Amino acid sequence: MEYPHNRPYTADDLVRIITLLRDPVNGCPWDKVQTHTSIRMNFLEEAYEAVDALDLDDPVLMCEELGDVLMQVAFHTCMEQETGRFTWEQVCDGVCQKLIERHPNIFGTQPGYEGITDWDALKNKEKGRRTLADDLESVPRAMPALMRAAKLQKRAARHGAAPQGADAAALAAAAEHLQTAQPASRSVKRPRKSPSIPAERSNACASARSSAVTA
Repeated sequence: MEYPHNRPYTADDLVRIITLLRDPVNGCPWDKVQTHTSIRMNFLEEAYEAVDALDLDDPVLMCEELGDVLMQVAFHTCMEQETGRFTWEQVCDGVCQKLIERHPNIFGTQPGYEGITDWDALKNKEKGRRTLADDLESVPRAMPALMRAAKLQKRAARHGAAPQGADAAALAAAAEHLQTAQPASRSVKRPRKSPSIPAERSNACASARSSAVTA
């Protein structure tokens, strides 16, 4: 299988490459059998590694890790394109529309609109959230427990229903720590990892190449 080399690749190339890797006949034995569930933790790990790179303020590492996160987005999107439920173009279109609609002070006809302070109001209106229950229900259940608890408290506070007393203070302090935590030393650089190819993917692809050569 040929693919152009020695060129500046784009996000569209990324989607095309993953599509080729997931081809039912000629694709990579590992990539083509993955599901949202099977690589769910990969997405979380790549996100944490990207945040680590941001905290280390390492531009080379940031570039690599953000690319890995983008690969995860493209991978899951390709799975959905295969089923016909949505496309890469729809993913990009949706997030662009969201940014435009939530910044009427920049892109709209409301120059005096308080874009930052009204972000939550616009988001709730867009998603049809009218009550405290609606707001709390939308907090992701996959978040780490302490982070989710802090998020729930923050949203409850917007509705005047925040917890009171020592528990509330402890949770607020923990939430503040989560938001401001930094590495102990930025001078300690995390070693740059080798290309993120799971062992099972590498073995599967190598096995397939070996079979093709000996066939």
